[in-house]
Amino acid sequence: MGYWKNVIPKIKKVFEKNGTKKAAAAEASKSFDDSKDEYNKEFEEKKAELQPKVVEIYEASSAVIKSLVKEPSEAGLKKNSTQVRKFIEELVKIEFPGSKPLSEASTKFGPDLVSGPVFFVFEKVSTFIVVEEKEKEKEEDKVEPSPSETKIEETSGAVEKEIVVEQVIKEEVAIVADEPPSKAEEHPPAAAAADETPAAPPAKVEEEKPADAKVDQPTAAEPPKP
Repeated sequence: MGYWKNVIPKIKKVFEKNGTKKAAAAEASKSFDDSKDEYNKEFEEKKAELQPKVVEIYEASSAVIKSLVKEPSEAGLKKNSTQVRKFIEELVKIEFPGSKPLSEASTKFGPDLVSGPVFFVFEKVSTFIVVEEKEKEKEEDKVEPSPSETKIEETSGAVEKEIVVEQVIKEEVAIVADEPPSKAEEHPPAAAAADETPAAPPAKVEEEKPADAKVDQPTAAEPPKP
């Protein structure tokens, strides 16, 4: 019995302390909720200024924090409370709306006990991350076309080249057909003409008689003398 007399009061103090801590955390969360409209207004006014700074902090964070920013959970906040507090402290440095009272509450009570305010801030942070990732995707699509698009472009390029070559050949043939024959073609060389003219048949050789030659003709018989 003596043992339990000493232990029970300690257990009660722990429960009372936890109960008091939770009550104080709930009060801090309520106070944060009451100021949400003010934080929203400040967030909208400073959007352009905050975006590059938030993206820089996010990119420098661990994979755990990146996952919690996109999909926050109480279990994740409790398990990674130290990293969550450090991330919130980085947001305080750039004066992110609501980050200062959140940092004080999470340091005092733990991020999991003030999960409502943490989720609110993380949701605002994630709006910048979604925009940034979409812009990166667009840039990647422009710089690196997909393999299917590359094949289509190569095929269309080859077809266009074939069409151009075929057109050029047709034009050259048409030009050659329309050109008048050259002088060389109109008047072939004499030698070529002579070769092409068929040879005349050999002339018949007739024996010519000399002009002075007398042709012996028979003389008429003289009548008999009486």
